[in-house]
Amino acid sequence: MIHQPIDTDIRTIHLIGICGTGMGTLAAMLQEAGYLVRGSDENVYPPMSTFLASRNIQIKEGYRAENLAPPPDLVVVGNVIRRDNPEAVAAVEQNLDYCSMPQALHRFFLNSSQSVVAAGTHGKTTTAALLVWLLTVAGMDPGCLVGGLMANFQQSYLLGRGPYFVVEGDEYDTAFFDKGPKFLHYQPQICVLTSVEFDHADIFPDLQAVENAFAQLVTSIPPDGLLIANADDPGASRLSRKARCRLVTYGLQEPAQIRVEMAEYGVGTTRFNVSGPQGFEASFNSPLAGAHNLSNTLSMVSLAYELGLDPGTIQKTLTNFKGVRRRQEVRGEPDGVTVIDDYAHHPTAVQATLEALRPFYAGRRLWAIFEPRTNSSKRRVFQERYATVFDAADLVLIKEPPGLHSIAPEERLSAAQLVRDINERGVEAHYFPEVDTMLPFIMSGAKAGDVLLIMSTGSFDNLIERLLEELNKRPA
Repeated sequence: MIHQPIDTDIRTIHLIGICGTGMGTLAAMLQEAGYLVRGSDENVYPPMSTFLASRNIQIKEGYRAENLAPPPDLVVVGNVIRRDNPEAVAAVEQNLDYCSMPQALHRFFLNSSQSVVAAGTHGKTTTAALLVWLLTVAGMDPGCLVGGLMANFQQSYLLGRGPYFVVEGDEYDTAFFDKGPKFLHYQPQICVLTSVEFDHADIFPDLQAVENAFAQLVTSIPPDGLLIANADDPGASRLSRKARCRLVTYGLQEPAQIRVEMAEYGVGTTRFNVSGPQGFEASFNSPLAGAHNLSNTLSMVSLAYELGLDPGTIQKTLTNFKGVRRRQEVRGEPDGVTVIDDYAHHPTAVQATLEALRPFYAGRRLWAIFEPRTNSSKRRVFQERYATVFDAADLVLIKEPPGLHSIAPEERLSAAQLVRDINERGVEAHYFPEVDTMLPFIMSGAKAGDVLLIMSTGSFDNLIERLLEELNKRPA
C-alpha cells in the first residue's frame, strides 16, 4: 500500500542536499511511494551516492539555480543547506513550494499513521530499531525511518501498511528557516524517551537549552497519547513529569512500572527478569550487551506490554533481532582479533559501550580506539569527562580530532592532554595525530583473542577497512 499524501497534485520532488543520510533515505522512500525524485549535492561519494544511483535517482553535483529546471512541484531542503545556497535562493525567488526533511516526512508518511517517536541523547537508534522489529514480529507491518541500517531489513526505512510509523526523533535543528528540533515535526502519539543530557554544543549553549527542546517534545504528545520514559535517567525522569498524556516508566535501578528484577551479563548473552503492573512477570535472553542495551530493550518491553503482546512475542523479537549497523557491529575476526565498529561519541555512550563489552568478552584484552569527531566531542566541554570513561579498557588509542581549524583554539579538545589524563588513572593510553601512525601501532600489538572497539561517527579515515585488510594478510 502506498501512503496517500495530503497534496495529491505533487508529482516531482527535488531534494537539496540529497546525499545526507536522512535525505537520501527520504528520497528512496518518496520514490518507492510513487514520486519522481531527483536532487543535488556536493562532494558526492559512496555509500549514499551508489545507493541512490542503484535506485536510478538523478543527482546533480554542485548547487546551481539551473538544477531546479524544469521546476519541481516541491523542494525539500536539507539541514546542512545554508540560506545563501544558490538553489535555496532560487527556490524562494521562483516561489516554489519548499519544506524541510522532517516536514516532508510528516507530510507524506506520518499524517496517515500513528507516530511512534524514539527520542533521547543516547540509544534512540537501537531503541527505534527494536520497536520496529517488535511491531514486525507481532504482524503489525510498521512504517519507519531509523538513523541506521537495520540488519533485519538491510535498510533504514519501511513504508509499511500497518497503523504505526516509527521514527527516530533527532533533537538537532531542522533547516536554515526552522531552527527548532526535528522531532517537533513528528507529532508523536507514542514517544519513548531514553535520556536527556548535554550534547550538540554547536547549537545548544547549555543543558537547559537541551532540556527546553525535549520539554517541547514531551508536552506535544496529545492527552490521549503515551510517553514511555526511562526512570533511571535523571533528565528523562524529570521532564516526563511535564507530560499531558499517560506516562509509563521503565528502569533497571529506580522504581518503575516496568522494571528489571534480575540481570546477568555474561559471555555472548544477557539474561534478565522483568515485572510490571497487574502481575506481569517474564524472563528473557538477549543477544545485546550491556546495561544500556538492556535499558533500550526494556523500553521495547514496555511498548509490548502496552499493546497487549505476550512474552513469547517479546522473546521472539529479541532472539531474532540482528541489531543496527555501527552499533557494536562485529566487522570481522581475522587472525582471532575481533574488530567492532561502534558509533559511540558522547562520554556516557563511550563508557556504557566499554562497560557492556567487558563481560561480553570476558578474559580478553579490550582496546578502545576513539576518534572525537562530533561538534561536541571536538570541544573542551567534555575534556575532563572523557578522561574518566575509559576505565573498562585495557588499552586506549585516541586520534587527533579532524577539523579543529573551524573551532576557536581555546574551545578545542586536547587529545594529547586527554591521553595524559587517562594514563594518570592507570589505563595505558596513546595519542596519534593521524591514522597512518595509528594503524602500524595496532598491527604490531594486536594478537589473537584481542577485542578492538573502534568508535567514531565518521569513516575514521577507513581505519576498519584498512585494519581488516592488514589482519587478513597475516599468516594463519
